[in-house]
Amino acid sequence: MFLIKKHLNNIEEYMCAILLSGFVILMFAQIVSRQILSYSIAWGDEVATYMFVWFAYLGAVVATKYGSHNRVTFHFKFFPNWVRLVSETIADMIWLLFNGYFVFLSYDFVFNKMNVFWKSQTTGIAMKYIYLILPVAFALMMIRIVWNMVQRFSNGTEEKNTANTVHMAQSLKSR
Repeated sequence: MFLIKKHLNNIEEYMCAILLSGFVILMFAQIVSRQILSYSIAWGDEVATYMFVWFAYLGAVVATKYGSHNRVTFHFKFFPNWVRLVSETIADMIWLLFNGYFVFLSYDFVFNKMNVFWKSQTTGIAMKYIYLILPVAFALMMIRIVWNMVQRFSNGTEEKNTANTVHMAQSLKSR
């Protein structure tokens, strides 16, 4: 059961690794094909572009998972722990609202407003499958943001309880 949870927790990373590897292999094959064989893989550039776009959005989900997305937090270390906790929570709530709105807009675009006849030029794949990464990635980011908030509060509570226990032990020791 632990292995299943571990692998499900890292599914975005596995997808990123597969997409990036496929992208690099495809671009390498395209370069070798052009330089050595004087032949171009017709669908290679298009598929590589789609793979890279999916990689970028799933990479944003991975960055959210690890809390390594761009945000200014340097100044939080000068404030008390509760100020950091409240500030990060407010920022995450705003981020959740943005992502929720973007999930709504992108879902509406992909499933309601996109022309069903839009297909990629060389592969003929329906563009809705390419654009599907938008609502999926932003929904996954929302899940990761909520998960990080839960961990932050549970760790903050643990740190607080540990600090209180240490303080109580020290005060009892001094008596």
